Amino acid sequence: MTQRGLTVPEATVLDACGDRALPRMGRIEQVWETNPLTESELRTQTAEAVRALDWDGVPNGGEVAVGAGSRGIANLALIVATVVETVAELGYEPFVFPAMGSHGGATAAGQREMLATLGVTSEAIGCEIRSDMDVVEVGRTADRDVPVVADANAVAADAILPVNRVKPHTDFDGPVESGLSKMLVIGMGKQRGAKIAHEWAIDWSFRNMIPEITEQLLATLPVVGGVALVEDQHDDTAIVEGVRPEGFLDRERELLELAYDSMPTLPFDDIDVLVLDEVGKNISGQGMDTNVIGRRPFAINEPEPDQPTIKRIFVRGLTDATHGNAMGIGSADFIHGDMLAEIEASTTLINAITASTIRGVRIPPAVETDRAGLVAALSTIGVVEPETVRVVRASDTMHLHRVYASEALVEEARARDDLRVVAEPMAIEFEEGQFVAPRRGSENGKFCSISIRRSRCRSRSHRCE
Repeated sequence: MTQRGLTVPEATVLDACGDRALPRMGRIEQVWETNPLTESELRTQTAEAVRALDWDGVPNGGEVAVGAGSRGIANLALIVATVVETVAELGYEPFVFPAMGSHGGATAAGQREMLATLGVTSEAIGCEIRSDMDVVEVGRTADRDVPVVADANAVAADAILPVNRVKPHTDFDGPVESGLSKMLVIGMGKQRGAKIAHEWAIDWSFRNMIPEITEQLLATLPVVGGVALVEDQHDDTAIVEGVRPEGFLDRERELLELAYDSMPTLPFDDIDVLVLDEVGKNISGQGMDTNVIGRRPFAINEPEPDQPTIKRIFVRGLTDATHGNAMGIGSADFIHGDMLAEIEASTTLINAITASTIRGVRIPPAVETDRAGLVAALSTIGVVEPETVRVVRASDTMHLHRVYASEALVEEARARDDLRVVAEPMAIEFEEGQFVAPRRGSENGKFCSISIRRSRCRSRSHRCE
């Protein structure tokens, strides 16, 4: 069956759902107090973080393997370039290696391309990038005899220095989640290490596995420490800190608590329909952050978040930076039919097999238009009225500062100090069934200069900015 054959025409959906009035949508803004680092502060604090690491025992002129991952980390190219520059100033020879498990289709070229998409190229950072999928077994765990593997280039270096953001993980809760330790255990383990870890995590649990293997790697390999990053609600860099090996796990626990406090969330805990313009690996490991949507349907033996409660999720597209990897798309209830052509099946399946989350790449029902997706979602949540239904539309699960909200939610927002109404509710506009970009500069202020980042029209002729 063709991709087109898997997409249900709008007329079929509308005929099945009947004549349904849609809610009016306004725009609200979350009031966040943040203090992001300036470019100058970023450079200074990154250099200080590198200098604060444990360089004792690293020979002068020795090679330093700097690990960089595939997530959409703010200012990544600048931070990695500053790390490289500072390492060189200390008298060592830095190179960067992709520490991203199976991402990039589990190929050396694919992982190099992933880094390039994030701005990390040899030209931009000022040193060589060694992208290779070869790993070396560096030990086995004491109780379970699990192989511990690491990137061959990193193992051969005189020092290893991971650079990563500390944040809540999408698949589990634990003392350390996504950050420096996970990068060592899974990212640096390449496809083989990631596969081993995910297979054993089913019975062992990541919350126990990652700290234990991290301690073994720190004792076995020349890890001088790591550069830890924490971002604020706007996805801007708020903290850059050098973490020495002896305080690796303890300090990461503390940084994780700060990351939870500054994690962007949806402005409402009870939502009938959530529309996401895009999902992708650069947004979250599961395409859409499970901590944000309150769904964790793929994780084995792991509880779902308590909030929010979302009855239906309609996803409109994949980010360019995900390179067709649709991991996590199974969390959606409906998707736009154009997504079927965007999905790179091999890359997606390799990621799902590696992570043992096959259900995460199940394809939801695909509909021809945005109108069909919204109508189908509204028609499957019970009896609702357009004046009271709770609908939110956001760019993705990372960028939640400003979102579209239905009339009932706009009225609720007026009574809250943490929310601000920036555009009054108005009828949803469609062009051939697709969402129309809000008009800019209207004198009445409706939807004026309130673009959603990365949102796009489905006409493919242009992006809605």
